[in-house]
Amino acid sequence: MRDHVVAVDVGTGSARAGVFDARGTLLAKAEHPILMNRPQENHAEHASDDIWSAVCTAVRAAMQAAGMVAERIAAMGFDATCSLVVRDRDGHPVTVSTGGESRFDTIVWLDHRAVKEADYCTATAHRVMEYSGQFMSPEMQMPKLMWLKANLPASWEAAHYVFDLSDFLVWKATGSLLRSRCTLTSKWNYLAHEVSGWQEDFLALIGLEDLCERGSLPRETLPVGQSAGHLTAEAADALGLDTDCRVSAGMVDAYAGALGVLGAFAGDPDVLDRQLGLIAGTSSCLVSLSATRRPTRGLWGPYFEAVLPERWLVEGGQSAAGALLDHIVRMHAAGGEPTTAVHQRIIARVQELRQVEGAAFGGRIHILPDFHGNRSPSADPHAVGVISGLTLDASFDGLCRLYWRACVSITLGIRHILETMKHYGYEPETLHVTGGQARNPLMTELYPDVTGCRVVIPEMNEAVLLGTAMGAAAAGGLHADLVVAAQSMKAAGTERLPDPARQAFYDRDYRRFLAMLRHRAELEAME
Repeated sequence: MRDHVVAVDVGTGSARAGVFDARGTLLAKAEHPILMNRPQENHAEHASDDIWSAVCTAVRAAMQAAGMVAERIAAMGFDATCSLVVRDRDGHPVTVSTGGESRFDTIVWLDHRAVKEADYCTATAHRVMEYSGQFMSPEMQMPKLMWLKANLPASWEAAHYVFDLSDFLVWKATGSLLRSRCTLTSKWNYLAHEVSGWQEDFLALIGLEDLCERGSLPRETLPVGQSAGHLTAEAADALGLDTDCRVSAGMVDAYAGALGVLGAFAGDPDVLDRQLGLIAGTSSCLVSLSATRRPTRGLWGPYFEAVLPERWLVEGGQSAAGALLDHIVRMHAAGGEPTTAVHQRIIARVQELRQVEGAAFGGRIHILPDFHGNRSPSADPHAVGVISGLTLDASFDGLCRLYWRACVSITLGIRHILETMKHYGYEPETLHVTGGQARNPLMTELYPDVTGCRVVIPEMNEAVLLGTAMGAAAAGGLHADLVVAAQSMKAAGTERLPDPARQAFYDRDYRRFLAMLRHRAELEAME
């Protein structure tokens, strides 16, 4: 009986695989690292062959750990970062690297080489901008493609397939050139709610009138939860599965996480409208799934059916969250390589020092966390981070003070996004937090206290894998459709409420945060 699914999540640094049953129980998981090439500032590249190899290794290991046989896997699904993969007519890698190595055929989501091109797209004021918060981020695919065409013309001429990373994985697994509605709507300016999703005049305006032909892009998209086909014999052999296994439409990783934590409310639009998914890892993503289209400025979306049928997705995000904490550790004299053990040592010492010093701990340090630009709500990829209150203290305790206040600044940034969402008619009451930062006790304390929201943390902190498993379960026929799968596979969570005693303190911090934003703007405007 085929009564299980495999979910694969490709993040910034690794590929992970999990084996789930039809109730959403995670039986086993495995992880394998992936390469990243950083040839120069703001450039980040993957090798898609390396990613596929890591996926196969992780799937085989998870299947073995679960004691599962291929004959019991009804379907598998992929989610991935919104990275861009380029292949030639024969399906071989096409370099996207200024270093020229052909294996590096993937521009990583966090790559900001295409800031100028993103600014150009924003300046067009084309109506597609109404569906991306009135601006274009360099993390989207159109600016990256513009950069590739202008700066690596030989690679552009060689290109025959261009993929969002999860769509590439579906192609590797099935040979299908179908693309997911999730990826094209959210990262490629495809308007899924219109008869013709591709806006030809916009593509011509930005010099990509040949994109659909050059990239073998289809006119229609595949909704989340539907099947793209079966595994090919070659892929089945590499993954340790069989050719009766279906493959579901790919997903952007953060949106898979949103489905994993919000899918339980899919059948009740009014309740769903008051829930937000906070996928907090290398970056932070705040995701709403609403029955109502609400145009915004400074937020990504609204995207039609990027996850759930008849629902509009809006996202606010921070390009650096966990990445900022890593950077703080790496840059400080008492820090070093930001391993899990180092983070745990810092967190433990922060807790000790807070017990001694109370609210005054690190209280004169104030940070704007825009070290990799501001994704939301300022929508400014040129924004820079700011630290106020430094001394000559280079001790480990000094690092702990800076780390704590960096945590505070990240959650203040989330509050800023929430206030912007409220301005556009959203009424967030509950944050469902998942991802790496849900394992950081400092962050899980701060999320409710700083934002004032009720916070729910899933008992199984694998919402991204779970959301992908929900899509696979629908595609494999374990459940009637995606909504039923999401409701049937939901995970329990632990509730955290704001501490009223800390409200005044963090309200003051938020006023200072807003003041720093104004002061930064004043400095930038001076001639």
